[in-house]
Amino acid sequence: MKKFLPILNWLPNYRKEYLSGDLSAGLTVGVMLIPQGMAYAMIAGLPPVYGLYAAIFPQLIYAIFGTSRQLAVGPVAMDSLLVAAGISVIATAGSENYIALAILLALMMGVIQLALGFFRMGFLVNFLSKPVINGFTSAAALIIGLNQLKHLIGVDLERNNNIFIILYQAIEQFASIHWLTVAIGVVAIIILKNVKKIHKAIPGALVAVILGVVVVKYLSLYTIGVKIVGEVPKGLPPFALPMLNTPHFNELIPIAFTLALIAFMEAISVAKAIQVNHKDEYKLDSNQELIGLGMGNIVGSFFSAFPTTGGFSRSAVNEQLGGRTNLASIISASLVILTLLFLTPLFYFLPNSILAAIIMVAVFGLIDTKFPALLWKTKKEDFLMLVISFGVTLGLGIKEGIGASVAMSLLAIIYRSTKPHFAILGKMPSSKEFRNIKRFDNLKVYDNILVFRYDADLYFANTSHFIESITKEIDAKGDQLELVVLHGGSISHIDSTAYQALQELIESLNKQGVELYFSYIKGPTRDFLNRMELSQVVGEAYCYLDVSEAIEAYILKQKEKTTGKIS
Repeated sequence: MKKFLPILNWLPNYRKEYLSGDLSAGLTVGVMLIPQGMAYAMIAGLPPVYGLYAAIFPQLIYAIFGTSRQLAVGPVAMDSLLVAAGISVIATAGSENYIALAILLALMMGVIQLALGFFRMGFLVNFLSKPVINGFTSAAALIIGLNQLKHLIGVDLERNNNIFIILYQAIEQFASIHWLTVAIGVVAIIILKNVKKIHKAIPGALVAVILGVVVVKYLSLYTIGVKIVGEVPKGLPPFALPMLNTPHFNELIPIAFTLALIAFMEAISVAKAIQVNHKDEYKLDSNQELIGLGMGNIVGSFFSAFPTTGGFSRSAVNEQLGGRTNLASIISASLVILTLLFLTPLFYFLPNSILAAIIMVAVFGLIDTKFPALLWKTKKEDFLMLVISFGVTLGLGIKEGIGASVAMSLLAIIYRSTKPHFAILGKMPSSKEFRNIKRFDNLKVYDNILVFRYDADLYFANTSHFIESITKEIDAKGDQLELVVLHGGSISHIDSTAYQALQELIESLNKQGVELYFSYIKGPTRDFLNRMELSQVVGEAYCYLDVSEAIEAYILKQKEKTTGKIS
């Protein structure tokens, strides 16, 4: 039960000295979450109040099922970007159908995460490479950020995935820009970017919100064109089943899978970074994290929540202020509940430009320029993947960018596994060790012996590459070749296709009077070769501990043959 319900690990052992840290962290994160949640709901194309709904049950449920004690679960910029990307092509942002689909997406995402957790499939997140995610995220941030330009300048602009169209519309309506709205937004951005320099614990978003509300209300700026949020519905979200009978269900499946994996990747990355400081207090379980996040999204969907995950900034604040257990998350959720019950009228005069500023700072913060620069210097093929992902997203749209990013990640895995690295080895002076002849000097290379190392498992996808590579080296040796030693230290698996090709290679070598020995073969691989009765093809003694032993065995065998002929 403790494994499935991690709350049983910390709650019965809760210490009095934890309370001050949990209380401070919980209240501060809750205060941050209120304006952030409202802003992220706008990113997702939802009314602001849905950001508060998403801030309640997902983190309450995660506190029960999650293994991280500092991860702050709720709406985040990246997930909100993906929600908008997936649903905006199906329904009009803010409409009842759009809201229903966003809530359904949370349920679908939660079910996928829960299933992945139960079947211990957390490793699937590795199929999304950082370069393509970086490219997609940067382009999506530009698109979503510039779609908030209309709120920042007080001009009606059509929502569009093409940033050039947005900018063109803004230039066309330059004369209509409401400069007071712009001033409010710019001041908010300055506050958000600089308040942390005073103290990391100060919630810049809340400072901007309070100042915005006070100035707009008491100077009556709403009467001279400054657009405000208006009435925020009061009260807790009612329990309701998500809309399962929608004709768009199948269209949401790909975005739900993408969200499930990316949200998990975000959460587990943050959780691991923080857990380093608490190694002696608890252990992270990636599959249980999937279950915790999945349960949070499932339960949240019954209370009007859209997709959520662990947020970096709130989790960092949680840890910095001394949050020791998930009680901090429970306190944060309780503060949001109190806000919905009693404090929503305070947000009536909140300027839309303040929320737009919060969104822009959040999403533009996702644009990473250092990583592409690093790839340009170190890994050009990864840089190309990043650029393609960025270009597809920016040129065709976020939905297409998601598809291209996932496809490229998978294609990169397939391509790299079909053409792995291999090396020709030579013997080091005064040693039994063999090394790559391209990387080390003064190695002894035998004229009649080829030592070939293949740095990957052998399976159907790379079998042709393996055979072509080793055959090319065999041909280069010419008629003087007598022995091939296959260094199998990197081969943990051989499938039936690769075995068949290997057997045909051995038979071909035997006809030429060339023998093939194996070295460094791992136990599971050796067991497979024995089951396939490879000894009938190469002889009983074909696996050796290392390359030197294989060569010594061959030399001894040749001596015995010579001695036998002489006698």
